[in-house]
Amino acid sequence: MSASRPDVRRAYCAACGAMVSRQFRPGPDGRPEATCPRCGSLERHRFLSLLLGALAPDLRDLDTVVEIAPSRQSTPLLDRLGARRRVALDLGHDKRQVDALASLTALPLRDASVDLLVCYHVLEHVPDDCTAMREIARVLSPRGIALVEVPIKMGVATEEDPAATAEDRVRRFGQADHVRWYGDDFDARLSAAGLSSVRVTPRALVGDAAVAWFHLMSQEVVWVARPGHACGTPVVPDTGSGLAAAFDAMLGDLARAEGRLARARARGDRLAVQRDALRARLVGAETASTGRVLTRLRRAVHL
Repeated sequence: MSASRPDVRRAYCAACGAMVSRQFRPGPDGRPEATCPRCGSLERHRFLSLLLGALAPDLRDLDTVVEIAPSRQSTPLLDRLGARRRVALDLGHDKRQVDALASLTALPLRDASVDLLVCYHVLEHVPDDCTAMREIARVLSPRGIALVEVPIKMGVATEEDPAATAEDRVRRFGQADHVRWYGDDFDARLSAAGLSSVRVTPRALVGDAAVAWFHLMSQEVVWVARPGHACGTPVVPDTGSGLAAAFDAMLGDLARAEGRLARARARGDRLAVQRDALRARLVGAETASTGRVLTRLRRAVHL
């Protein structure tokens, strides 16, 4: 282990706040060390928690927060924001607790009424995603933020086919209920719908050391969108952000502290060995001394 990095066999779950000393469990698709053994969060939930923290100055005094297709891991993260109203919407997933059944293409919300909207891994399911994006833009307040995540392939254009069979969708888009893989034009689609966006990745926001420590996917992309038409650009340069530098410094301090603790434990182990050896010598000496006394006593008795 490098002196500047912590032992990543231990990790911290940014979603539930637990220090995890045992290995993270595999993800739903078999991804190694993806699932927190305490709260069940995946990489995207832990990054969402960190992203909400980074956006904290813009998320004060929230009136309405909307989550599309909520999950048991993400809902508590949004509850912590203390918004006056929390609304969970889904089209009809019977395993999710929602406030209303609604399509993303026809949100039952007033214009400019939402301060934060979270839409993770939904648009790839929606045949008319352009209308869905326009609906997100419509309901955002002037200060509103939408956090959007979709499966994307860099370097190619979006491939979509809502009319494809379920079998063909699995082959082309990864799941039977997906109708597209997004590509480089996703930013332009958001812009055309009235959303100005920037791309955020864990590596750019918090740095490589924190990616390992929090068990994130370094190149996962989340779009932070606001009302407007500017196309997406990285939120920070590839060299990293001030937050990444802060995490690097913090984790470097942690690694050094763990190194000092390991050395102290090693010294303790050596002292324990020396103590046990000394005890063995004392017991041996006492046994030998007792034997000599008994021998002299036996001789005295037989005189």
